Amino acid sequence: MESAITIKGQATIPKAVREHLHLKPGDRVKFFVHPDGTVVLLPKLPVSALRGMLKSRRAPVTLDEMREAAAAGAVGSRHRQQRRK
Repeated sequence: MESAITIKGQATIPKAVREHLHLKPGDRVKFFVHPDGTVVLLPKLPVSALRGMLKSRRAPVTLDEMREAAAAGAVGSRHRQQRRK
């Protein structure tokens, strides 16, 4: 597939590529230039598109449970540092 560059530096993304990336008018894309000179075009997803992407196997965690886990991690980290000395 190919596309011509206009005088303004614009190109039309071929229909097959738009369909493959599920691009619609108004969507944004990102370009990544790799060290070997290749360029990758990816759709820029809005944050809302990420919702529900990960499935949780656990029930939601409460703030108290988070604090306890953080405190336990801090204690465990201190214990490991003291054993190294």
